Amino acid sequence: MTTRPPAPSRRALLRAMAVLPATALVLGEAPGLLGTALAAAPAAGSATRYTIVPFLNSNDGTVNVYQSDDATDFRLLQSSAYTPPSNRIRDASIFKHTNGYYYVTYTTHTWQDASTTIGFARSSDRVNWTFLYDYTVPITNLSRAWAPEWFVDSDGSVNVIVSCSVTSDEWIFTPYLLKATNSALTAWTSPVALSGIGSNHIDTYIVKVGSTYHAFTKNETAKYIEYGTASSLAGPYTITRTGDWAGWGSYREGPSVIQLDNGAWRIFFDGYGDGNYYYSDSYDSFATWSAPKALPGISGTARHFTVIKETVTGGPTLTKNATRSFRSGNYTTRYWQEQSALLNLPVVTSSSTTAEKQASTFTVVAGLADANAYSFRDAAGNYLRHYSFRGRFDANDGTASFAKDATFIARTGSASGSVRFESYNYPGYYLRHYNYQLRVEQPDGTDLFRQDSSFVAATAWA
Repeated sequence: MTTRPPAPSRRALLRAMAVLPATALVLGEAPGLLGTALAAAPAAGSATRYTIVPFLNSNDGTVNVYQSDDATDFRLLQSSAYTPPSNRIRDASIFKHTNGYYYVTYTTHTWQDASTTIGFARSSDRVNWTFLYDYTVPITNLSRAWAPEWFVDSDGSVNVIVSCSVTSDEWIFTPYLLKATNSALTAWTSPVALSGIGSNHIDTYIVKVGSTYHAFTKNETAKYIEYGTASSLAGPYTITRTGDWAGWGSYREGPSVIQLDNGAWRIFFDGYGDGNYYYSDSYDSFATWSAPKALPGISGTARHFTVIKETVTGGPTLTKNATRSFRSGNYTTRYWQEQSALLNLPVVTSSSTTAEKQASTFTVVAGLADANAYSFRDAAGNYLRHYSFRGRFDANDGTASFAKDATFIARTGSASGSVRFESYNYPGYYLRHYNYQLRVEQPDGTDLFRQDSSFVAATAWA
């Protein structure tokens, strides 16, 4: 087996469990959010896909493309996917147009340089990109046009929110609205300043819920991400949350907000003050937020991006009410096996005993807490559930908490045909093998973790 750090001690695990009530669902969630953070499985035959196109901390001349099926564990889809023919590419914002193309708009110069243009490029597959044009923002005495952000309104209109400053005060930014006047996105209305947000705000990102526009914008003086609302896209906005209102800290910028499958809202932002990239979740319509966490794998590498979410066909599926044995994706002779109620990963072959083969055979059923997800039952009728972060089989006691513990969402594995199983009530935590044990743990962004958490549904041993 690959050498890994030692597993957490039992005392450390008990210490971690002690800070959470028995019904706590997400580790590290703030009080008031616990008990609401449930994952949600996509419908059968479909999958959720999140895409980001960040520039790199080490290189602002190109962008990588990453994708994820849980909005947490982003995997590299294409490195150096797009390099503009001239200038830089920073603060790229991505959306998918009704014509099927993906578009990015971006800052064309470094932060030191004056920049009166924003760039545009498009792709049919998120991997191969074509430069379209640099657009000069028509503002008198413009000094800098930074951080353009796409916004598609509920009427289908395509807009860009861009932060601009003028030569009389080149470091005081105001958000402006541009609206596309043709479907090719080559012609735009005259810039209109967003009313109510005011000057000295940058990186304004807007989402619409119902009839209300919600703006997340960085106060360039205080270095905090502020929040306000309006009944019209152009405003006037009323800023109602300032300072460290969400607990994200200062020297934060580039907010991007997306709604997850479970209805929660997730914000991503660049912690340029400490070199990390963070995410935080809200389950009460932006009022309170979870403690920020660094994005595994890409924190410290990726810079200022936006996120798009799509429902795509395919995705991993398992045949329900069928018996299967589950093989490790990276140790091809090791299978799930129930051993004294605990789930472990021993070697199972054709020469194994009948009892060992039976203990490595399970029935796949609809998830006890979500019928689009999965639960796993042994021959005695017990269900796989997580308990103190270990996988084990127990009798169903009929409680809602047991049903949640015993429900897993199928996500794409690291190898073709493999599946990863995300905990239903610990979103972002996956079943993985560690020192021959099956545990539920949060990804660290490494390929090793993805391999250790990938399994193949094989022909049943018994």
